[in-house]
Amino acid sequence: MLYGVPGIGKTTFAAGAPSPIFLFTEDGAGLLELDSFPVLKTYEDTISALNALLCEEHEFKTVALDSLDHLEPLVWDIVAKKAGTNSIEEIGFGKGYIEALAYWRVILDLLDRLRVEKKMAVILISHSNIKRFDSPETEPYDRYQLKLHDKASALMQEWSDCVLFCNYQTTIQRDKLSNGKDKARGVGTGQRNIYTVEKPAYKAKNRFNLPEKMPLSWEAFMTALQTNSQRGTTINNG
Repeated sequence: MLYGVPGIGKTTFAAGAPSPIFLFTEDGAGLLELDSFPVLKTYEDTISALNALLCEEHEFKTVALDSLDHLEPLVWDIVAKKAGTNSIEEIGFGKGYIEALAYWRVILDLLDRLRVEKKMAVILISHSNIKRFDSPETEPYDRYQLKLHDKASALMQEWSDCVLFCNYQTTIQRDKLSNGKDKARGVGTGQRNIYTVEKPAYKAKNRFNLPEKMPLSWEAFMTALQTNSQRGTTINNG
């Protein structure tokens, strides 16, 4: 799973994977020429596309779902429809978001089958937002997280082998003010990075002992993955 700020290059990262086919829930390709299904407008469209990849002959080696946060309203719509309400909120007591997990699991089961039966790599893409984190050990603080409902976010993170946070690298520059004090400001370097290990500022994980930071590119990711595999790291779906 890859998540981060808009426009940083998440779709470009997935485009670098072997023979990718995209399942877009938004018009996120930009100028990239990519193999894809028509933009998915409903939950049923998503299931049909996944079943087509599972049941039909094709040469695609990677499936990229772009993006999860635009797919989530489609999940909510079908939950509300099944409950006979106009929105998931009308179900009450947060029950709709719990019921939505069953629909997410159907998607994940199909993706698992694509990995096992079709030997396809799976890339999930999401945007990020900044949420307050109430730590039991420290004062609350803000951090980057997936732009999903908390329950769906937890399910997706548990399922994924890697949760990779993407962001621009910044450095701190201190300017001397007229009153003699220093003022710190962030300066962008233009470098786009993947962060693979959880920090207070963001959620991340990986099961392959990857470097904590690497350039945002499929080539850099695969180089790190293969290097650790050659060192004896066991790769599995854990």
